[in-house]
Amino acid sequence: MKLIQFSSQQKLPISIDKAWEFLTDANNLKLLTPPELDMVVQYGTERGMYPGQLIEYSVKPLPFYKTNWVTHITQVEEGKFFVDEQMYGPYATWHHKHFIKEIEGGILMEDLIHYRLPFGLLGKLGTPLVKKKLEEIFRFRESALIKHFGAFKEK
Repeated sequence: MKLIQFSSQQKLPISIDKAWEFLTDANNLKLLTPPELDMVVQYGTERGMYPGQLIEYSVKPLPFYKTNWVTHITQVEEGKFFVDEQMYGPYATWHHKHFIKEIEGGILMEDLIHYRLPFGLLGKLGTPLVKKKLEEIFRFRESALIKHFGAFKEK
């Protein structure tokens, strides 16, 4: 099964420093995750983000299935981007790039995710459902960030 790409963009009325501080603190993941996923960060938040960092959390991707998810922070360029890859979890492959850049009136945050589902043909059949779920998760995240930082106003 080939990699599937998912991307999202959001503008926020905050500084690069404020965005970086918030987005690189794994303790904020719970705030950005829909409650039905029952996310609990278990390990890896003792220090700021750095290459080689492991973050472990539990998540409930399906109502009847809870699993641990371990991500590995593979790259970090302060104030610009970081990359996390799943070491263990619900996907066969998960590679997530988080970009932040300054724009007039705030920042543009961009996420680029490449993933592959497990279970071969069965996983392939579930692709539309997973894509829909990712869209819901990112809509929730967008709403949570607007509640936390306010809405971006175009000039």
